[in-house]
Amino acid sequence: MSENYFKTYPSKEGFYKEYGGAFLPPNLEAEMQRINDAYFAISKSHNFISELRSIRKHYQGRPTPVYYCNRLSEKYGGRIYLKREDLNHSGAHKLNHCMGEALLAKYMGKKKLIAETGAGQHGVALATAAAYFGLECEIHMGEVDIAKEHPNVVRMKILGAEVVPVSHGLKTLKEAVDSAFEAYLKDPENSIYCIGSVVGPHPFPMMVRDFQRVVGIEAREQFQEMTGELPDSVVACVGGGSNAMGMFTAFLNDDECHLYGIEPGGRSMSIGEHAATMTQGKPGIIHGFKCYLLQDEKGEPSPVYSVASGLDYPGVGPEHSMLHDLKKVTYDVINDQETIDAFFELSRLEGIIPALESAHAVAYAIKLAQREPQTSILVNLSGRGDKDVDFVLDNYGKDYGL
Repeated sequence: MSENYFKTYPSKEGFYKEYGGAFLPPNLEAEMQRINDAYFAISKSHNFISELRSIRKHYQGRPTPVYYCNRLSEKYGGRIYLKREDLNHSGAHKLNHCMGEALLAKYMGKKKLIAETGAGQHGVALATAAAYFGLECEIHMGEVDIAKEHPNVVRMKILGAEVVPVSHGLKTLKEAVDSAFEAYLKDPENSIYCIGSVVGPHPFPMMVRDFQRVVGIEAREQFQEMTGELPDSVVACVGGGSNAMGMFTAFLNDDECHLYGIEPGGRSMSIGEHAATMTQGKPGIIHGFKCYLLQDEKGEPSPVYSVASGLDYPGVGPEHSMLHDLKKVTYDVINDQETIDAFFELSRLEGIIPALESAHAVAYAIKLAQREPQTSILVNLSGRGDKDVDFVLDNYGKDYGL
């Protein structure tokens, strides 16, 4: 990739080659331009950078460590390492961009943060950021996900956020995004929509990527310090793709590192039974941007499903779409059963309970280790599984002796 990659992508108009952009109603175009202008002006200032670095160190607990999975590696082969984003304050990588977005909102004089959430980790992170900065917070969440992720719903409410149930459509992540956008349209002057991934209209995919780059920067340096070399493979789960983009950006120029983005294969590869956008999608427009998109025969976003609420989105980040076409990243799938198996394997062999989203990446790392037993594998463990334990117990507990 170009040495000036981050200056080249996105373009001034927000495109990653043919993907991205901002396909918006006229009343939002000016507001998006204000956010874009503010981001470039404020985020490069000494005061903003200094405050964000202080937050990451003294509040978030960064840097998060890289950990070698000794027993998991002994059982399956290979050398499996985890970037422990589950140890980031609030339990996932999401706080990396939420604190950045909230800090930007503060500098812009905004009073309210609005967002969607699927698994609830973005919602918890944004509620955390809102509490830290003294801002109002409104989180839109599908009723299906509210039932699955009850612990995170309670956490958001304790942190002072208003949780808005979304009851139309499939009642999951796509509908939550629709609902949050509608709420934002009512008062864009005093509120800001804090998108939960590297998706949405420009400048959000760029902003979220930039705030998440800290993950890859830390992991690359830590892995080299631990082993004296770079990993053979880097693995991360992909729904919208923020944790993966944060990790991959540090390795794009390293041809010896194979990058794997893991999507949810769900129950089967039939329509509505998975959310494997890169595998079965084609270019389309959703939520104000162009990306690979799972579509029905009319070109509308098709129904999606995943055992992991944070991955059941029919689109994907525009930068991921570009990297797919450039063959810089290999995108593959892991199904529900493989995910649940990995959830329990990591828990029982290493004492680390992963988020179901992250368990997709762990499952793929296990496959890689079995296939290439001499390889080193760095996994972005993007979140912890506290939020998932009730759901896993109710639906899979008997199969695993619980």
